[in-house]
Amino acid sequence: MAKPVNFFCFAPEAREVSVIGEFNGWQAGAHPMRRQPDGSWFVQIPLHHGHHLYQFLVDGQPTLDPRAQGIARNAANERVSMIAVS
Repeated sequence: MAKPVNFFCFAPEAREVSVIGEFNGWQAGAHPMRRQPDGSWFVQIPLHHGHHLYQFLVDGQPTLDPRAQGIARNAANERVSMIAVS
């Protein structure tokens, strides 16, 4: 059973932001975020129980989430953000 998870990224100067992760095959267009009035970006993604690796893609640049629950390594040994869903 999937649980809705809120992702926020503060990037007021960005033209586009999305969430990439193992849950969407690291595909840039899978979960685009919407700009909020305060300059942050938001998207809600349903995720299943467990640990999920992800990054924000800010104007094409992979970016760690400073509010992530942890940092891990992906298959390419790059640092990525981690979230636990229970």
